[in-house]
Amino acid sequence: MRSSNPVFSRRGFSRDNSGYAGFNAQQPQAGGPAVGTNPYAEGATNPYATNPYAQDTQLGAPQQARGDVMTIDDVVSRTAMTLGTVVVTAALSWFLLPVDEANITKSYGIAIGAALVAFVLAMVQSFKRKPSPALILAYAAFEGVFLGVISAAVSTYISPGVVAQAVLGTMAVFAGVLIAYKMRWIRVTRRFYGFVMAAAIGFILLMAVNALFSLFDGAGDGLGFRSGGLGILFGVIGIILGACFLALDFKQVEDGLTYGAPREESWLAAFGLTLTLVWIYLEMLRVLSILQGDD
Repeated sequence: MRSSNPVFSRRGFSRDNSGYAGFNAQQPQAGGPAVGTNPYAEGATNPYATNPYAQDTQLGAPQQARGDVMTIDDVVSRTAMTLGTVVVTAALSWFLLPVDEANITKSYGIAIGAALVAFVLAMVQSFKRKPSPALILAYAAFEGVFLGVISAAVSTYISPGVVAQAVLGTMAVFAGVLIAYKMRWIRVTRRFYGFVMAAAIGFILLMAVNALFSLFDGAGDGLGFRSGGLGILFGVIGIILGACFLALDFKQVEDGLTYGAPREESWLAAFGLTLTLVWIYLEMLRVLSILQGDD
């Protein structure tokens, strides 16, 4: 199953004979399923799949024999490091880049520059064959600078408590999706994946058009999709999409653990989860800001 997250989409996954975004297909051997059968390829014509991590293509030795496989502890520790970097740099930028009237233009300029650098680093990592911890942590640092300034501005000019509410909301979404996924209330299937991807593409295109129109709008509202009632509606849609991304990311991590992905893949898991949580936080912050601003 390909994740909606681009950092997961290039890691040993490709379409099988049925067009399903799963592991490379292989016909079953006589007497039973092939080793590495993908139990999650629901709805696929061919339910058998090879394990893309069973053999190290460079060393020619099974990953399990070398004891170099990804574990849940690896995923948790790398994710904690990546998110911790985001939080630390966000806190530093909050205090070191003030958003008062005298410094707000400078702080905003630095924040936008940091966001652009973070975007470039994310794209570079997304197309690399192997994860780069330094690149991932650098992305987290620049993303934190952007989030810190934006959060400080919202807290200063809209409501001091809205940032804490957005953080708690993001944590609640994460916990809720994790519980729902573990309880199998959410079933990540081919249909689920296709629906989420179609909705995400439509959402991003619509927001891009809105941003384009905002460049020619003196009030900066564009088509009004990011403010007022429509802003709340599309913000909630964005949060729901983020929750769907989390489910896809959890599925990707689960498959990596099941198939014995190399330990370095845990950095990609951390990177992907961080991207999704940042998405959810920004959408949550936007919705709460609109609600607080209307009070």
